[in-house]
Amino acid sequence: MKKLIYSLLASLMLLAGAPAARAAEGGIAWDKFPVSRVTDIAALQNGAKLFVNYCLNCHSAAFMRYNRLRDIGLTEQQIKDNLMFATDKVGETMKVSLDPKQAKEWFGATPPDLTVIARSRASHAGTGADYLYTYLRTYYRDDTKATGWNNLAFPNVGMPHVLWELQGQRAAKFIEEKDPHDPSKTQHVFAGFEQLTPGKMSAQEYDNAVADLVAFLQWMGEPVQKQRVRLGVWVLIFLGLFTVIAWRLNAAYWKDVK
Repeated sequence: MKKLIYSLLASLMLLAGAPAARAAEGGIAWDKFPVSRVTDIAALQNGAKLFVNYCLNCHSAAFMRYNRLRDIGLTEQQIKDNLMFATDKVGETMKVSLDPKQAKEWFGATPPDLTVIARSRASHAGTGADYLYTYLRTYYRDDTKATGWNNLAFPNVGMPHVLWELQGQRAAKFIEEKDPHDPSKTQHVFAGFEQLTPGKMSAQEYDNAVADLVAFLQWMGEPVQKQRVRLGVWVLIFLGLFTVIAWRLNAAYWKDVK
């Protein structure tokens, strides 16, 4: 029975990491997300603005309430004035008005909820934040696709590049190289991007904006992460002190026992 349970748990873990793993195998190595952004209030606020303006049109965050954004330094009035477009109640969850059936007909699949997307995409290739940071920065024009876009981190992706006005349009350059394991074969290797049209942001500004957006997605998956880490430190300190006290008490109790 135990073996069956362990096998089921292992299968579930493999299935959970499969989408991200396939993306890594079929695409490129993931870039490292600047984790300091998750504790930067200004970055989180900018990420919330980008999320509402560019992601919340199709993707929901059905497990996050608007009033929770007070935890990143926003007032209730700021939330109502700048971030609420689908409802007028600050206690509502971040849902979209897009009908799931229509979304499936238009896009081929219902856009996933993004509340815990940063946690769900983690794999052996890196954290979920690493994946999202790489994914949003590696779109390129591909006229062979229905949307006109493709992605290095997620080849043949069905989602178009919603941030293209900020980044501009780019083409990916590929070269043919001999397979190091089999010289008779060649590999299609990525050789860089070519900027086709400029965006509203420079390359560095765009990378910073994506980092802010990913930081917000990371925070949204676990808003109490900072408090959890802070509490965990105090718990470890308490356990360390208690261990010393228990050790000395035990020594004193048994000192006369031979």
